[in-house]
Amino acid sequence: MTVSPGAGLAKGRGKARRFAMQAIYQWQMTGDDIGDIKRQYIADNNMDGDNSSVDKDYYAELVDGVYNRINDIDPLLEKYMDRKILSVDPVERAIIRMAAYELLKRLDVPYRVVINEAVTLTKKFCSEQSHTFINGVLDKVAREVRSMETGAQSTS
Repeated sequence: MTVSPGAGLAKGRGKARRFAMQAIYQWQMTGDDIGDIKRQYIADNNMDGDNSSVDKDYYAELVDGVYNRINDIDPLLEKYMDRKILSVDPVERAIIRMAAYELLKRLDVPYRVVINEAVTLTKKFCSEQSHTFINGVLDKVAREVRSMETGAQSTS
């Protein structure tokens, strides 16, 4: 059976998202230097190896993107939440921030893929009903920032 190049890309990006979520979580919890955290995950997970199946560039972009755009991401998310971002479980917070970055800056990734990947991570790493919250907030964000793609009218 032949695996399509698109399947390899999707798998590599899926792994990149998982590692990026973990790096963002670590940064949120420790406040350590984001560059050090990013390099640690690259080394610890052999992302520099020729046989690495992780999309290292995508991983780095997600980590740096959340870090550099946090002042845009958090207010956008809070518009659609009934609480402040800092009161959200730290793992959920890392996932939703990362997905919001993708919705804002990675227009080449369909919004449904972004939301689905975030929900998948949430189901794996968070409490049982967390995915409902994540899905709801990200759906509203997508309708705002990708109104042409979602077919929604902009709410801003």
